[in-house]
Amino acid sequence: MKKIFLFLLFFIPMHVQAYSARNIVAMDIDTNRILYEEKAYDEHLIASITKIMTAIVAIENADIESEVTTTNSILKAFGSGIYIEVGETMKLKDLLYGLMMRSGNDAALAIAEFVGHDINTFVEFMNQKAKEIGMNHTKFINPHGLENNKGEGNTSTAYDMALLSSYAMQNPIYKEMVGTKNYVAKSDKKTYSWTNKNKLLSTYDYTTGGKTGFTEKARRTLVTTACKEEKNITIVTLNDGNDWADHKDLYERLFNEYERIKVIDKNTFTIENENYYKKEKLYLKEDVFLLLKEGEKEEISFDINLQKLNKFENGDRVGTIKVKLKEQVIKEVNVYVELEKAKEKKESLLKKILGWFKHDK
Repeated sequence: MKKIFLFLLFFIPMHVQAYSARNIVAMDIDTNRILYEEKAYDEHLIASITKIMTAIVAIENADIESEVTTTNSILKAFGSGIYIEVGETMKLKDLLYGLMMRSGNDAALAIAEFVGHDINTFVEFMNQKAKEIGMNHTKFINPHGLENNKGEGNTSTAYDMALLSSYAMQNPIYKEMVGTKNYVAKSDKKTYSWTNKNKLLSTYDYTTGGKTGFTEKARRTLVTTACKEEKNITIVTLNDGNDWADHKDLYERLFNEYERIKVIDKNTFTIENENYYKKEKLYLKEDVFLLLKEGEKEEISFDINLQKLNKFENGDRVGTIKVKLKEQVIKEVNVYVELEKAKEKKESLLKKILGWFKHDK
């Protein structure tokens, strides 16, 4: 009986959480597909990873070369800062670097007041952008992430913050800022030299960006991004005392588990038995790649939806392709039309160019 008991005990399935985060999400930046999750949709305080939204709203709504003169509003800041003075003038771009690299709460207030004309209006911009992105369980009450004297602060989920990180990384200005290790900024009064608080930029070769966060109530929050062999992934952890190691370990795991596979080649793309645009050419603007585990490629399918337009011009969108893994839509791409005349003109130009080469010989 003793041997049988030990045998059964050995095979009892046990759930072991590999990471110390209360909430964790890893997401494919290019498709928003979740690659790993633990309690992805629980709402919690997020601390300074708030500043990802502050940065992207400012970048999208103002000229980053603008000169910003700080007001008394920055005196309300406490905690981490860039320690700019009231009445000091600095480019918005430099304030943004201070925001993302040094988590400057004073920078957050200066940016919000300048871009929104007042801080409350800027916070409205933040919440509007959250809705646009699909962050359905997020609420911002300030641009920095600190809690107020009632203990209230910005709340979100690991999933929502991964959506935000994926969205922000499509912006080249933001991407350059968060990937910067060291930066020198100048105001009308001082010169600042900053090192990025994101330790993974210096300790993990594939890191491309991210944002740190901490308050006593929220505990450690962290968003990072990394890229290896064109596999673009973002990881979000909330309340994780071992976040640097957890992020690095999970990146390595996912980079090994997933392969970047081309599922549609734009150069060979065709739609069989298509009846709407027989005289025209249908095309995609880019190849379609997915991060897939072994065996998942066979589970990919495509839902093609074409619109029959009576009037259309060269380059018009005429449909979509939904790329599905099992029943889940992983990516949606647009289908465009090329008019026959435009195709003939392109072919004629190509023949002319080839003729020039023959003539040169």
